[in-house]
Amino acid sequence: MIRSIGAMIMLGIDTLRALPYTWREREKVLAAFFEIGNASLLMSCILSMFIGGVLALQSGPVLVERGLPFVIGQLVGLSMCKELGPVMMAILIAGRVGSAMTAELGSMRVYQEVDALKTMKINPIHYLVLPRMIAITFALPMLVIFSILVGWLGGGLVSMTNSEIAISYQNYMNNLRIAVEWPDLAHGISKSMVFAIVIGLVSCYEGLQTSGGPRAIGQAVTQSVVKSIVFILILDYFVTRLFILIE
Repeated sequence: MIRSIGAMIMLGIDTLRALPYTWREREKVLAAFFEIGNASLLMSCILSMFIGGVLALQSGPVLVERGLPFVIGQLVGLSMCKELGPVMMAILIAGRVGSAMTAELGSMRVYQEVDALKTMKINPIHYLVLPRMIAITFALPMLVIFSILVGWLGGGLVSMTNSEIAISYQNYMNNLRIAVEWPDLAHGISKSMVFAIVIGLVSCYEGLQTSGGPRAIGQAVTQSVVKSIVFILILDYFVTRLFILIE
């Protein structure tokens, strides 16, 4: 595991060195960016809608019973901004997009397409890794913004329609706006960028390290998703701790 982490860090350093070649690979970056969006936007919106709704459904009746209905909007707003939006979207992208990246690069590795690129003096980092890393680093924060907004909407709809809560959507949003500030949104977006880099590095590394046959590709995909989720949850703690110290 430690050796793998070191190799992923080196892959990240090599990708940083390749950043000056971004413009040359712009078509691949845009293609990867739109592919991530098309593959994940609808699913992320559905997931976020129900996450926000469940938050309001679970906490609303208890808060109303204790005379704190105004806390519902604040709870859903901050939870979606700081924690559930970034983490759940990162896990979704790791399973849906990261696995596809690993499978694609793993297939190219197994069937010697990566070696063919090296033979033609084409750097695999520039051609394969860089576009995917840039695309996921920008795509995931945008998906998180969508997920936060849709999660707020889901919480508001449940608060308005559930008879045990029964607060107006306007009051819900007013209370949410009181609690949520721009630094809270920046918190979630910053987290999502960190998670995106981790997912990209893990997925590309596992794909490029694949060797064997089709069975090895499946194993690489499994390892990629599992490692991504583990690293996301570990880094979530440390990034949250860092923001607490900064605040």
